[in-house]
Amino acid sequence: MISHGAEGARVVLCRDCLVESPGGDSSRCALCGSPRLVAYPHGNALTIAHIDCDAFYASIEKRDNPTLWDRPLIVGGGRRGVVSTCCYVARTFGVRSAMPMFQALKLCPEAVVIGPDMAKYVRVGRQIRSLMQDLTPLVEPISIDEAFLDLTGCEGVHGAGAPLTLARLARKIESEIGLTVSIGLSDCKFLAKLASDLDKPRGYTIVERVQAMALLAPMPVSRIWGVGKVAQTRLNNAGLRLIGDIQALDETTMFARHGAEGGRLWRLARGIDKRRVTPERETKSISSETTFDVDTADKEHLTRTLLVMCERVAARLKKQQLACKSVTLKLRTADFKLRTRARSGFEPTQLATRLFLVARSLLEKELDGARFRLLGVSTADFAAAEGADQGDLVDKDIGRERAREDAIDSLREKFGASAVVRGLAFKATTPKRP
Repeated sequence: MISHGAEGARVVLCRDCLVESPGGDSSRCALCGSPRLVAYPHGNALTIAHIDCDAFYASIEKRDNPTLWDRPLIVGGGRRGVVSTCCYVARTFGVRSAMPMFQALKLCPEAVVIGPDMAKYVRVGRQIRSLMQDLTPLVEPISIDEAFLDLTGCEGVHGAGAPLTLARLARKIESEIGLTVSIGLSDCKFLAKLASDLDKPRGYTIVERVQAMALLAPMPVSRIWGVGKVAQTRLNNAGLRLIGDIQALDETTMFARHGAEGGRLWRLARGIDKRRVTPERETKSISSETTFDVDTADKEHLTRTLLVMCERVAARLKKQQLACKSVTLKLRTADFKLRTRARSGFEPTQLATRLFLVARSLLEKELDGARFRLLGVSTADFAAAEGADQGDLVDKDIGRERAREDAIDSLREKFGASAVVRGLAFKATTPKRP
């Protein structure tokens, strides 16, 4: 894709030979004949980029096993799980991320299925992030395989503006790591992320400020950052199906009808996004979940699994030196309907026993005979670990609980996670409420 921008003096960059030249009408590079061109205004000042790896997990597996190169590949958790990601060949059959595995295999029965190797994916993600950080200290990770970059002021360091610098980075990732990326470049995070998704895979799209509204107008409101299925339904019911429908309203009207969220949507519908690229991202939730091999309504099995999930979350809280004041239970029924239940406002904790007490009380209210295929626990509303699990005159057992859990953690760190298995899930006695 060339770019979405205004007419005027322009520069054309060839993404294969990495040569910039004055803009023209040719659809191919005058030097190497490549059609992979990107154009932008002379003196381009766009410096906010979003880089997204193409089919990250699947691409790593294909890189490491060339026999898979032209075959449909799904990375996921077996027939009972869901698709973590899939290659672009599999996508031509209709397979998508988060799709139930049985449905994906029905669409593409000849697909090769590989279980995820998260340790390997994390290592590769860190390699790519290191290359990004060689360009600018302002790298904001969004996930293991995507990040925002702010290249403002980096022209002197790299001897080139942001467009050429990013093209060089894409080439380096491809040659040194063996993966491809798609790039979006604009003047804000929302437009940069939108742009990176317009020409996948190996895409490079530049969205200029002057054309933002025209580009956004025909898109569905779901393309606005943060608009999920529930919000989309609500907006559709209010007569707002396209981003252009929001653009047609003034800010006061959107605020009056939809509150502060309406103001945010109105600004993004015009491509206005003042969020900065920040290297340190605040942790918003810590969670763990599992998909059962067989749908289950068994209380004991669910309770035992819940305890394991709480222990995993507690370990992650401690590792990040955080305590939580909110717990959410996630359940997915056999017919794929999602149930979420939450409790918040309790004293900060990072103890598995306290998390389990809250989560179990939420679980017991959902045991209505339904069979569940997935169970998970997430925590939020974080506080510093130093203020956690202090107890008071009423809650005098907290010190013993904390000491007991510290001992368990120490044994597991020394001898492995299975060195100590709690009996709490099998006993009638429970710890005191946090």
